[in-house]
Amino acid sequence: MELLAPAGNFDKLVTAIHFGADAVYFSGKKFGLRAFAGNFDDDEIIKAMKYLHSHGKKGYITLNIVAKDSDFVGLDDYLNLLVKAEVDGLIVSDVGLIYYIRMNFPMLNVHVSTQANVNNSFSAKFFADLGCTRIVLAREMNIEEIKKLHQTLGKGIELEAFVHGAMCISYSGRCLLSNYLSGRDSNRGACVQACRWKYYIREESREDEMPIEEDERGTYILNSKDMCLIDHLKELEEAWVSSLKIEGRMKSDYYVASVVNAYRRALDGFKDFDALHSELEKTSHRRYTTGFYFNDDRKEYLEDSMPVQTYVFIAKVVEDAKNGFVKVEMRNRFKVGDTLEILSADDNFLKKITVSKIINSKNEEIDDAKRVQEIVTISCPYNLKAGDILRVEKG
Repeated sequence: MELLAPAGNFDKLVTAIHFGADAVYFSGKKFGLRAFAGNFDDDEIIKAMKYLHSHGKKGYITLNIVAKDSDFVGLDDYLNLLVKAEVDGLIVSDVGLIYYIRMNFPMLNVHVSTQANVNNSFSAKFFADLGCTRIVLAREMNIEEIKKLHQTLGKGIELEAFVHGAMCISYSGRCLLSNYLSGRDSNRGACVQACRWKYYIREESREDEMPIEEDERGTYILNSKDMCLIDHLKELEEAWVSSLKIEGRMKSDYYVASVVNAYRRALDGFKDFDALHSELEKTSHRRYTTGFYFNDDRKEYLEDSMPVQTYVFIAKVVEDAKNGFVKVEMRNRFKVGDTLEILSADDNFLKKITVSKIINSKNEEIDDAKRVQEIVTISCPYNLKAGDILRVEKG
C-alpha cells in the first residue's frame, strides 16, 4: 500500500520523503482547501515534482474547492502548468471541475476527493465512468462497505483512505460553520476551524451566558478526536485500499516526520508496536479513535480536550554528521547537559544524545541555545542524516 503524506510547503515535502512516504499531496496557491498553508507557487510545483520523481516518489495536487463559474477563468493556464510539471494526479471534489478536466485535459489523472462524499458503489462507478483513476473514500465508510465497493468496481480504480489525523465534525468535511461565524468559506480553503472553539449556552429570555463545562478544561462539543489506524493496516489491505492517507497540510515538520515515520515502520514490519504507539503520542494530537471503520460507539468520536503531545521538537539536522559533531537548526531552547532523543528513518531511531558542547553560528562555544532557527553545531556520537530530528520529553 502507498503511504501518502501531507506537504504544506517544500520543507515538509522533503521531510515526508526523508521519513518514508511513497507520495505526497500538496496545493498550488489557488483551488485548494488549505488556503493558509504555505502552499506552492508555479515554480515550486515544478521544483517539487522534479524532486519527487528524482527520488522515485509521486506527487498529487489538490484542486478540491467547491468551484464557482469564476474559478474557471485562468484554469487552463494552471492545468497546462500541471501537465508540464508531470503531476501524478489531481485531487478534485467538484463534479464540474472533474468533468472539465476529463474533457479538456484527459492526460491528467483525477483522484476524487473525500469532499465528494463517495459512500457507495454507484457514486464510485459514476466517477470511474468519467475516467477518474482513484477514489478518496468518505471517512463515514466502514471496512465492510469498502470491501463491497471494491468488489463492485474491480481493480480498474484505486481506493484511498484516511488513516491518521484530524477529522471534521461535518459530513466528510463539508461545513458551513466557518462561513456563518466568520465569513471565511471552509469549502473554498479558508476554514477557521470553528468546531474547535469553546461554546456557551444562553436561555432565550436572558442575556447572560453559561459556559458548557465537562471538566476544568471546558467542553468542546463540536470537536472530533483524531483518527489513528496504525493497528489496522492489515484490515485496510484486505479491503483493497491501495493508498493510506495522513491528514495534516497545516501541521508542523515535526508532526509530518513523527507520523510518517511511525506508519512507514508499521508497513515495513517493525515489531515494537508499543514504540510506534508512543511515537504517535510524541507529536501534537487529540485523543485517538478509529472513526467509523469498525462501527464503534458514536460517542467515541467526540473530544473534550485540547491537543496534547509528550515531546518537544528541539532541532532539525541540516547536514550529515561528521567527526563527532552535527549541524542543526534550533527550534526550541536546549542547553549543555540536556538529553535529546533522535527521530530518524534509520537505526538511530530513539537513540539519545547528551549534549556536551554547543557552538553557535559565530563559532563561539555556548552553554545555552536559545536563538530560534539559529544554526548551531553540537556534539554527536551517531551518524545522523540531514532531515533527522532531535526532541526532548516534556517536563
